[in-house]
Amino acid sequence: MISKILIANRGEIALRVLRACKELGIATVAVHSTADADAMHVRLADESVCIGPPPSRDSYLNIHQIVAACEITGADAVHPGYGFLSENAKFADILDAHGITFIGPTADHIRIMGDKITAKQTAQELGIPVVPGSDGEVKPEKAMEIARQIGFPVLIKATAGGGGRGMKVAKTEADLDEAVSTARSEALAAFGNDAVYMEKYLGKPRHIEIQVVGDGEGNAIHLGERDCSLQRRHQKVWEEANSPALNVEQRMKIGEVCADAMRKLKYRGAGTIEFLYENGEFYFIEMNTRLQVEHPITEAITGIDLVHEQIRVASGGGLSVRQEDIVFSGHAIECRINAEDPRTFVPSPGTITHFHAPGGLGVRVDSGAYAGYKIPPYYDSLIGKLIVHGRTRVECMMRLRRVLDEFVVDGIKTTLPLFQDLVDNPDIANGDYDIHWLEQYLAGDKTH
Repeated sequence: MISKILIANRGEIALRVLRACKELGIATVAVHSTADADAMHVRLADESVCIGPPPSRDSYLNIHQIVAACEITGADAVHPGYGFLSENAKFADILDAHGITFIGPTADHIRIMGDKITAKQTAQELGIPVVPGSDGEVKPEKAMEIARQIGFPVLIKATAGGGGRGMKVAKTEADLDEAVSTARSEALAAFGNDAVYMEKYLGKPRHIEIQVVGDGEGNAIHLGERDCSLQRRHQKVWEEANSPALNVEQRMKIGEVCADAMRKLKYRGAGTIEFLYENGEFYFIEMNTRLQVEHPITEAITGIDLVHEQIRVASGGGLSVRQEDIVFSGHAIECRINAEDPRTFVPSPGTITHFHAPGGLGVRVDSGAYAGYKIPPYYDSLIGKLIVHGRTRVECMMRLRRVLDEFVVDGIKTTLPLFQDLVDNPDIANGDYDIHWLEQYLAGDKTH
């Protein structure tokens, strides 16, 4: 059994993992940069270790320092949270070589799903539906031939991509050369790898993802879907579980496809299989081999603590539930609260002068922020997540409207006003949106 977990992350996710550890009676070690010395997870952990200066490459991405912190404190496991080293196969290998448990999937599974081409090929082999596209990397001289076979419009994507970088749309043949060239340049700059692949561009899809958990021995379950279609620059802003677009039959069918694939793969830990969904069809995008930012809404509708499951599986205890035991209850929405200007989305680091989190039945706030906390300018702008659960989507939306009016964060700009606008929009109220809706709305197209 794991006795001490080092949390190799910061902010709200580090605090989230710390809480789960305490509930399981497991000792905790917080690591932090010099910029995060006053962070809440550092204050609440049993032990803390400073691992470097503010830049991520010198602290939260410094594998040597994190392994050294494990050895200094006697931590026998590491939970990576999300981001940073959470999907770094080399990190998982190094921990294993030092006899430290990585709370996540195997390094091999991280590698397989970390490369977009390999992931797509694996998904096909496992019976997961995929977007029509190239069989592998697309060289510039072959791009036109492949695009014509797929049919325009097409999407060019970095094989090592993420977050919308290295991703370009070619609507016609005239657009293709520039789209491929730009995607390759962006991919090289962002990931050190200019390889791209191509797939059919879908016009008005939704972004649907399926939460899975496996024990590494061939047992796996799904916990339903999340709808993450409200995005800005390919970054999720608002997430829902269940999706307003799916019915029970569709949910269980695609969920079982994903769970069965994870059984074949003998996947270990939590993971998310992401799809584009259009006209009743699902098309695989990628698999994230880690916990997702939006995991709390799945926890709200299932009552299952995903971090507990991660730790249990990593300890060799297997899954705590069977598929037939899972009951989906009600509806949940998560709003990502970022320290950003709600109009321009320019980051807004600084000192929080007042902080009041809303409460009441069905309300959860995951945040490490507090009055007097100084948000450093070096990291992601996410400072908290507001999660609301109701018996129905209508009740959930009404509750969300109420708690947004209660949420107070002064001293900096946040995206709270954006959510106050969205919760009153008729399209959002009706669940009538796709992955382009928010960009069009923010651009001033108020018909969306």
